[in-house]
Amino acid sequence: MSESILNVKNLQVEFKSGSIITRAVNGVSFALNKNENIGIVGESGSGKSVTATSILRLIPSSSAKITGGEIILNGRDLLKLSNREMRKVRGNEISMIFQDPSTSLNPVFTVGNQLIETIRAHKKLTKKEAKQRAIELLELVGIPAPEKRINMYPHEFSGGMRQRVMIAIALACDPKILIADEPTTALDVTVQAQILNLMKDLQEKLDMSIIMITHDLGVVWEMCDQILVMYAGRVVESAKVEDLYHNPLHPYTWGLLESQITESQDSHAPLASIPGSPPDLSYEIKGCPFVDRCPYAQDICHNEAPKLIEPTEGHAVACHFQTETEKLERRENAYINGDTIRS
Repeated sequence: MSESILNVKNLQVEFKSGSIITRAVNGVSFALNKNENIGIVGESGSGKSVTATSILRLIPSSSAKITGGEIILNGRDLLKLSNREMRKVRGNEISMIFQDPSTSLNPVFTVGNQLIETIRAHKKLTKKEAKQRAIELLELVGIPAPEKRINMYPHEFSGGMRQRVMIAIALACDPKILIADEPTTALDVTVQAQILNLMKDLQEKLDMSIIMITHDLGVVWEMCDQILVMYAGRVVESAKVEDLYHNPLHPYTWGLLESQITESQDSHAPLASIPGSPPDLSYEIKGCPFVDRCPYAQDICHNEAPKLIEPTEGHAVACHFQTETEKLERRENAYINGDTIRS
């Protein structure tokens, strides 16, 4: 049986602006096992990044608040730790690669200075020892001539090389969990493949688990073992990656999969897209949050929120019409033709 190292239970996060409260994360739960990769997917605004930053308690305290749930790391609830104790967790046990390396790296310091600062903040090393460790990390992530590159500034690196520097910083203290928030978004396809291959190689070498935040289902297929599909701050489907790709259950997941461009797709065929926009999370959602965009919605969907259940073992879905006894019939090209079967 796999060993669970991180358990997120019923996580709830709210943002407050004046009298307006936005429920950005609403009851998210998942478990991350040792040497396992979990992908969290969904549109922008679905709560993926907020979930990730909440694990490290990096959400802006002036406007956001974790209002419920537990984040259990090796038996400790991170939400009950002091700020000083959390600083020891960040980097040492869980580390994070942020979305855009060009904004995450300080342009007025060399990459070496930024690596050395991170290392010395967590490890009792001299400056000379930290510099040697920084060179080793740059070499580990595939940056050529690290002894020379360590003295260069971020603007002297390509986008792919900057991302490698960010990975080196994240790995500086040998964390057992790496959170990667859209690590390939700003990169071209060739460099994306290089970064993903690098992360897989590093995982094997360093015995890590990875939480991959992305909107790209192809990245999840390439990298992950488990997948969570998030919508409007909630998990609407979760399963093993192969199970979800071969047997997706939620209409939102169907829409995401149909929206992917494939090699076999007819270049003259219309592209699929999910109509409408995600709901405003500052208002209470009475029924299913996907109801106004779902071509399969019925009356019950407007009035009652579906529970996340497992119609089959290990595959959970939040849909009124996907149960052990009932299965929703998927309509071909529903997100191209705009078909509806609403009552």
